[in-house]
Amino acid sequence: MRSALWLLLIGGGAAVVTSSVQQTKISNVLIAGSGGSMPPCEPSIAISQKDPSKIVAGVILDRALSSADGGKTWADQQITSTFGVHGDPTIISDADGNFYYFHLSNTGGDGWIDRIVCQKSTDGGKTWSKGAGIGHNPPADQDKHWAVAHPTKPWLYVTWTQFDKYGSRAPEHKSNIMFSKSEDAGETWSAAQRINEISGDCLDSDDTTEGAVPAVDADGNIYVAWSNQGKIFFDKSTDGGKTWMEKDKLAASHVGGWDMKIPGINRCNGMPVLVVDNSPGPHKGTLSILFADQRFGESDTDVFLIQSSDKGQTWSKPARVNQDKSGKQQFFPWIAIDQTTGYLYVVFYDRREHEGNETDVYLAWSTDGGKSFKERKISQSPFVPRQDRFIGDYNNISAHGGQIAAIWTRMDSGATTVWGAIMKHGELK
Repeated sequence: MRSALWLLLIGGGAAVVTSSVQQTKISNVLIAGSGGSMPPCEPSIAISQKDPSKIVAGVILDRALSSADGGKTWADQQITSTFGVHGDPTIISDADGNFYYFHLSNTGGDGWIDRIVCQKSTDGGKTWSKGAGIGHNPPADQDKHWAVAHPTKPWLYVTWTQFDKYGSRAPEHKSNIMFSKSEDAGETWSAAQRINEISGDCLDSDDTTEGAVPAVDADGNIYVAWSNQGKIFFDKSTDGGKTWMEKDKLAASHVGGWDMKIPGINRCNGMPVLVVDNSPGPHKGTLSILFADQRFGESDTDVFLIQSSDKGQTWSKPARVNQDKSGKQQFFPWIAIDQTTGYLYVVFYDRREHEGNETDVYLAWSTDGGKSFKERKISQSPFVPRQDRFIGDYNNISAHGGQIAAIWTRMDSGATTVWGAIMKHGELK
């Protein structure tokens, strides 16, 4: 039997995670309508760390959306690169206010997704560089990346999964977590380096090493978390990515694995998302990993948080972020941290108010370093997805300077659109 009280063991101490819910409405804005080379989904978003009025988003397959007025209006463009554009958009901003759009490639020469591509914008997403390739290693496939910027330097870090042969059932074909860095604001990248200890298969499911998300602290320590074979693994480098832990750290059990079934959803994952607190607040240095799993059954997917206050040496027990009654679905979560305050923000799909597949979007936030969360619904109306249509593999959220930008895909009559809620922290009270 689950309670609204969950015990967190952080740094050897005990903290109680509680939550309260507020249900007032937040304004939603259409960011990407139907159209483009593929139906829009898999949105990523970033607020400029220099000018929060500038926000950039990306959706599949090759669309870049930009706002110069804090998310009120959006310009939509199709991006191109030297290596092609093939989805999995990842948008980040650096300390100088530059934006970076990471995506998969499709050059046609070495086949499908033969590298990760980084494109840079210095003008708030209006124009983009031709792109730098990362991890080219034919005939291997490069997929499911994420990236992070150093908090003060023009250094970027990206991690992803390399498939020896995507979809292969052959036991000799493996999946591994790869790492690369740039010390010149994305112009050039280091040779790809494998960082995981235990390989996975190539089936793009529970036994595949996947979902790697990097984080970097103010001292330059690099942290990465991913899922494989029902476990969430953690690795770190204290020398700028030159060397990594000899043995991966088991941070938590990923009960049921990262590949999960949700009614009405074409495919769904609960892959981990890692952030580190670089704020001047009292929780500076705390690592947080957010994930979803089905430890309470396939009809009761939940969002969980684990934390470490000793650079990943020890981890707290999973604490449930969503605080509804049991038996409902919460899925596709993502976490962001406002590095000016240390506040945590989590976005996820939620079905607590419905008996069928009607789906809302919720925001949970914590002002005490993850010890307690408040929640509220931020979508203005529910939607009903269709099993035979793709809704994407993730949603996203960004926060900076007291501003929060959540982004998600909704589906109406089988057609997808991408929506956002751009909020000030004060509006959540």
